[in-house]
Amino acid sequence: MLHSGSRNIGNEVATRHIATAKTLHDLNELPDPALAYFIQGTDEFKAYWHDLDWAQQYAMKNREIMMKRLLRSFNRMFNDQQEWDSEITVNCHHNYVAIEEHFGDKVYVTRKGAINAEAGRYGIIPGSMGAKSFIIRGRGNPDSFNSCSHGAGRKMSRTKAKAKYTIDDLKKQTAGVECRKDKGVVDEIPGA
Repeated sequence: MLHSGSRNIGNEVATRHIATAKTLHDLNELPDPALAYFIQGTDEFKAYWHDLDWAQQYAMKNREIMMKRLLRSFNRMFNDQQEWDSEITVNCHHNYVAIEEHFGDKVYVTRKGAINAEAGRYGIIPGSMGAKSFIIRGRGNPDSFNSCSHGAGRKMSRTKAKAKYTIDDLKKQTAGVECRKDKGVVDEIPGA
């Protein structure tokens, strides 16, 4: 099992487009400036959708390449150079937007902290760096728009985790777990 998204590109795309959306509204009329939006069909919406789709495809391709490299190394090291095929392959998006049909309408579904769990679809629910992960098969609950939780969730922001925890804390909390144990992943510490 491996995990990677768009490697901050998605965040950059979102940040830039949210800034654009805020220029299109009187922010005093919105309950919160973060609720600024685009109207479907406008040039701003089309640019946003183009960049969002590109970032999501990039994330998917990133995981495909990483998995190919992992399997190549596995075969070289453990499988007498024989090609090994897994029983199933699961490559699922999380934190993304898709056009889907629900309750007879085509709608934009945003899954933040969630994955698609339509009936029969395999998914991954990762634990924290110190907890088990699970491969699931969706039940297709229409009331949840065929969604389920993507993982353990966060008790604190990445910024707060980086300020609170050290590399030594990370090493202690992930003792016995094979994972990176460096400054770049302190924000993923189980305590966060």
